[in-house]
Amino acid sequence: MTNAYDEAYRRALEDPEGYWGDVAEDVRWIKKWDKVLDDSNKPFYRWFSGAEVNTCFNAVDRHVEEGRADQLALIYDSPVTGTVRKYTYRELLDEVSLFAGVLKANGVTKGDRVIVYMPMVPEAAIAMLACARIGAIHSVVFGGFAANELAVRIDDAKPKAIVSASCGIEIGRVIEYMPLLNGAIELASHKPDHCIILARPEAEAELTPGRDLDWAEAMQAAQPADCVPVLATDPLYILYTSGTTGEPKGVIRDNGGHLVALKWSMKNIYGVDPGDVYWAASDVGWVVGHSYIVYAPLFHGCTTILYEGKPVGTPDAGAFWRVISDHKVKVLFTAPTAFRAIKREDPDGTLMKDYDLSHFKYLFLAGERTDPDTLHWAEEKIRVPVIDHWWQTETGWSIAANCIGLHAFPVKPGSPTKAVPGWDVQILGPDCEPVKDDEIGAICIKLPLPPSSLPTLWNADDRFREAYLEEYPGYYKTADAGYRDDDGYLYIMARTDDIINVAGHRLSTGGMEEVLSNHQDVAECAVIGVADSLKGQLPLGFLVLKAGVKKDHAEIISDVVSMVREQIGPVAAFKTAAVVDRLPKTRSGKILRGTMQKIADNEDFKMPATIDDPVILDEIKGALEGIGYAGSRKS
Repeated sequence: MTNAYDEAYRRALEDPEGYWGDVAEDVRWIKKWDKVLDDSNKPFYRWFSGAEVNTCFNAVDRHVEEGRADQLALIYDSPVTGTVRKYTYRELLDEVSLFAGVLKANGVTKGDRVIVYMPMVPEAAIAMLACARIGAIHSVVFGGFAANELAVRIDDAKPKAIVSASCGIEIGRVIEYMPLLNGAIELASHKPDHCIILARPEAEAELTPGRDLDWAEAMQAAQPADCVPVLATDPLYILYTSGTTGEPKGVIRDNGGHLVALKWSMKNIYGVDPGDVYWAASDVGWVVGHSYIVYAPLFHGCTTILYEGKPVGTPDAGAFWRVISDHKVKVLFTAPTAFRAIKREDPDGTLMKDYDLSHFKYLFLAGERTDPDTLHWAEEKIRVPVIDHWWQTETGWSIAANCIGLHAFPVKPGSPTKAVPGWDVQILGPDCEPVKDDEIGAICIKLPLPPSSLPTLWNADDRFREAYLEEYPGYYKTADAGYRDDDGYLYIMARTDDIINVAGHRLSTGGMEEVLSNHQDVAECAVIGVADSLKGQLPLGFLVLKAGVKKDHAEIISDVVSMVREQIGPVAAFKTAAVVDRLPKTRSGKILRGTMQKIADNEDFKMPATIDDPVILDEIKGALEGIGYAGSRKS
């Protein structure tokens, strides 16, 4: 017997034009499309070609017109400054229209690029929506990025203007942005005409005369700007991604497909209705912040939360429960890393009892693979469905999820459930042919990709083909490895470069991490493959212990070695691990396994631009030396 998910999945694959054409009726178009799916220039597929639309209108104006003017659109909650600020849809429209007027008055027009280099403040979202309003293309760069990394993005995007702030605020420290911004502009060959700077009381902004404008003063002098029609196939934004190494790639998101898919996802994947409070605990510098802090919740008429804080330390491991309680959050979307941090600081969930979580219905996790131990802990403590889902910067929304708005499947720990309607996911072997169920292979997606996926890279069509399409002709390469079981559930085990070859056996580091995380004293872990002259590679574990654990480290390491031997087998050749205080991560919570591997193998590496704290790499090196690793040979 079929269900709503099965029917949607079948139709989206068999009749994509009919399916997405029907879905698109939920969008307010200025002009309807000539063709739902334009495949005239393969592999550069385009959705809703010929249509005209405005993203900002669908996020803000339409809700004011349709009776939601006095509903809360955005809640800014900042424990680092002790501030809560709320905007109704009408108030958000006023702010966005005025800032669009600021941009327009300073020469920004349709098609121009604007870099947004901002902390987690409402003005970041306002700037993004203002760009969309006038047809400018925004490129958000994580606030606090190093000057040289910002300079690379300035030279690639060639922005007419940059929007920034005097500072960002982390736990216990203020990060001044102006020296970084000035340094980046000095390094860059391209120079923006203007920088618009939000002055925050925590740091003074020294403005450069003739170039810099004060946000508040510019807003006072501005005239509101109306929405500008753009083609559905015109870029809405560029978001730079490089994973953890290499030159950044400018992922393009178009206006039409993005709007259609993200609006659909709110009800069908996340199970929320207009008026519900939805919270993505991420940053606007990452794709999650674009898709699920700013755009999708507003497309759907929800209330979205923009949170300037951390899961622990602002002030404690009860921070998330406080926000859920204060603002009556229905759905929280965050990274497994956040919950591992909460679990480590408050393993019994004691702080949760101080808050009213009665409105809280679903927890969604993505960004890193959700290990079963974290999943079970969250299920046991929160007592709501905990749903792992999987997607990428390039896709902009979920490839695989438990689509609770269509049909809630039983949760299988370690799996993000099934492919979302529109995604033809295949597990391929080295011969580009599908592998059997339960066999690990490269996870690829048959072309064409559904709406909201990247149509190409900014000014880099050849690089787009080379990076994503060449290795598996006719498919998009996700660079993730995993398998599908006989129920159709997907398991994302590792990046393809995290599949290690131990004496000819291809093994998943993700599978080993799953075993390690089940140890009662382990809060967080990572496994990498290190070079070995005999077996090619050997797995090496890193363990972060739960707060208050006093047990001898050697005993814990012996335990996990035995666990891997019992559950995966001697073939894994897992023989040692290092206990560390923390793991190196990007600011979005991804563990930098590739960088750790290069340190272990004594290889040169580029300091990842996205690293949360560079000092930790020295700690990892020290831990490796402590267990006898010197380069690629164990001494």
